[in-house]
Amino acid sequence: MKALYTTLALLVLLLASSYLQATMAGSPFCDSKCKVRCSKAGVQDRCLKYCGICCEECHCVPSGTYGHKDECPCYRDKYTGSGKRRRPKCP
Repeated sequence: MKALYTTLALLVLLLASSYLQATMAGSPFCDSKCKVRCSKAGVQDRCLKYCGICCEECHCVPSGTYGHKDECPCYRDKYTGSGKRRRPKCP
């Protein structure tokens, strides 16, 4: 009986991890746009993470590796926090 519970628990963990990987994966559009946008970033993984979040929410990414945020107002207007710690969220 103990082996059955262990097998069941492992199966649930396996299914949950595959589900999380699928939901965390970005769309091909966002992945390709963010790869270009973050190509010259100093911290690639952080840039790709935040760019992907912003792209999924805004459905656009400005062209180039820096600036041009007027092309995508939603992307431009996303900020973290408030007050003195307020910073642009999207790279």
